[in-house]
Amino acid sequence: MIEIKNCQKKFGKLQVLQDVSLTFNQGECIALIGPNGCGKTTLIKSILGMVLPDSGSIEYNGKSVLGDYQYREHIGYMPQIGRYPDNMTIGQIIEMIKQIRQSDQPLDEDLLKAFELEKMFNKQMRTLSGGTTQKVSAVLAFLFNPEVLILDEPTAGLDPLASEILKEKIIAEKQKGKLILITSHLLSELDDLITEIIFMQDGQVHFHKKVADLKQQTQEEKISKAIAQILKQRS
Repeated sequence: MIEIKNCQKKFGKLQVLQDVSLTFNQGECIALIGPNGCGKTTLIKSILGMVLPDSGSIEYNGKSVLGDYQYREHIGYMPQIGRYPDNMTIGQIIEMIKQIRQSDQPLDEDLLKAFELEKMFNKQMRTLSGGTTQKVSAVLAFLFNPEVLILDEPTAGLDPLASEILKEKIIAEKQKGKLILITSHLLSELDDLITEIIFMQDGQVHFHKKVADLKQQTQEEKISKAIAQILKQRS
């Protein structure tokens, strides 16, 4: 579904991506993890067309994404920190995005209802807490029923109930056969969600494993412990 081939990216003298090659398939829920500055965000922005790699290629369903913006209509993106016009209300933001997208497909308003955001449609974005802004970002990511979901620290700032609602939604979409890519520092949040895990460091992919294989290899049930064991063996 998404294939990344030998991608390199430098910002000045800093090598941010070093010969990254990855394949993401339909029906997988993949965690992209690693320390700050490891290249996760640059990789995500490259997939979204927001950053152009210096070399290598990125393909969506067998076609290069270079110069083709339409593939992005099939991707729902939830940024770690959503930035919206301060003076617009929640309702205005959602309506504006609907008008921009002009989608003739049925909308997925599950999260809109589950988060009860309709009750807050008249609230201006500048008055919202970080958690409520995250809810708006989540609603927009899922709204157009995309084939691919890219979620950057999706539960950061959410209260426990909202976090659980979002996790249940992610599981439901995975079961529909969608590709879901999640970055997270909270490995405990991922145990029930992910099928594969990618660990990046210094712009390189250190490993890309199926969760079942990782647990079998380490004899650990918790992902965080399994990863810690793998990293100790490599150090």
